[in-house]
Amino acid sequence: MSLTTVVAATVLLSGCSSSESEQHDHHGHTHPVVVATTTWEAAFAEAAGAADVKVIVPPSVHHAPDYDPKPSDLTAVAEADFVLYAPFEPFAAKIKEAAGSKAELIEVDLDNSAAKVKAQVQALGERFGTTAAAQAWTATFSTEYDKLGGDVRSAWPGGRQPTVIAQVFSTWAAELAGAQIVGTYGPEPVTPGQLAELSAKKPQFVLDNAHMSTGAVLPDSGVEQVSIVNYPEQGQDLLSVYRGAATALKKALSGS
Repeated sequence: MSLTTVVAATVLLSGCSSSESEQHDHHGHTHPVVVATTTWEAAFAEAAGAADVKVIVPPSVHHAPDYDPKPSDLTAVAEADFVLYAPFEPFAAKIKEAAGSKAELIEVDLDNSAAKVKAQVQALGERFGTTAAAQAWTATFSTEYDKLGGDVRSAWPGGRQPTVIAQVFSTWAAELAGAQIVGTYGPEPVTPGQLAELSAKKPQFVLDNAHMSTGAVLPDSGVEQVSIVNYPEQGQDLLSVYRGAATALKKALSGS
């Protein structure tokens, strides 16, 4: 098994109150040590209460399998209590095995829809022993999400609900904007047949996935395409993703 095949992406996190730590076995650590495959999983972990975060895969690497792991990555996994990964990243188990780690593997549902984010953060908080921190974050998230959603809706063209076509991993942004999704595409490139079908929907906007973009989805249509970022590119603040999406959406909707 080559390290390139393994494709490690790891993040070192820790954080829970002393009272919570005493109720969980962290393999001798005062706080849980969490390794995540990408900054997206790291953002969920930090939201759940993990405090000290170190991202191994550079934010510039949008496709984790392109990353070549280093010996230090395997060392981080070997010292972890938890390893977070997504279903489409099966290499996490191989990394853990190669590192000889006793860490618990946790599959993370990387979906930014509000309900799923809150459920995932709460679940991670329970596993980490940081339930109070996770609850506090979800409360802050709910308040911020509602505010951002209201700001975006205030920019609806003519005060009317906009219609959009969204890449399958960017539908959450349409939800944030309160837009009507008339079609979806991806993650594969749009075929000529799909292009005709999507064009017939006559959407006002296309919400593309910045991490998996294949260029103009509806070329020569005049439909504005908005690039949506799904995970933090600097740091692990998941709320920054929603703030960034709200800014991009409001700008497009208002025509500015």
